[in-house]
Amino acid sequence: MERFHQILFAISILALSWLAMMAVHELGHVVGATVTGGSIERVVLHPLAVSRTDVAPNPRPETVVWLGPIFGCVLPLMLSAIVPRRLTMLNNIARFFAGFCLIANGAYISFGSFNAVGDCGEMLRTGTPLWAMLCYGAATIPLGSYLWNGLGSIVYFLESPSVVTAKTAYATFGVLLVVVIAELALFPQ
Repeated sequence: MERFHQILFAISILALSWLAMMAVHELGHVVGATVTGGSIERVVLHPLAVSRTDVAPNPRPETVVWLGPIFGCVLPLMLSAIVPRRLTMLNNIARFFAGFCLIANGAYISFGSFNAVGDCGEMLRTGTPLWAMLCYGAATIPLGSYLWNGLGSIVYFLESPSVVTAKTAYATFGVLLVVVIAELALFPQ
């Protein structure tokens, strides 16, 4: 049963990290649109879709587009910094999430720049040089990896299913269910 709890936790934390990463990223776009006088037409945060924020009019698209990945990294880092270390599992989850967000946003901006994918296309259209996008990934991806490295050995985690309690596994899965239900209800396709 310990292995089941470990697998349930791992799948739940990965899915939660993906959904929360997209939410924090889109929050950055929403804040950017709001502070620059843009009008938010639609935010897509559906568990079966890639997130998106549509802004029109968008008087400062360069600001709106960059605040997505900036918020997408800074807010999770702030969260991981404020979770007390004495709450070991919660601190590790926050640190994992921050690392996940840094790697995901960095990879998206740096590697997506070659094909002008999503936000990267807007960044290039509004004058962001390719080198700046590559530097963003060069800064965030190693920092995310560093945060993950500080969590300990993946080999130890895989060989020691007892490090995840049943309570932690079910709580994480429960939070995932709440997030999925909320996104389905609030952001129908």
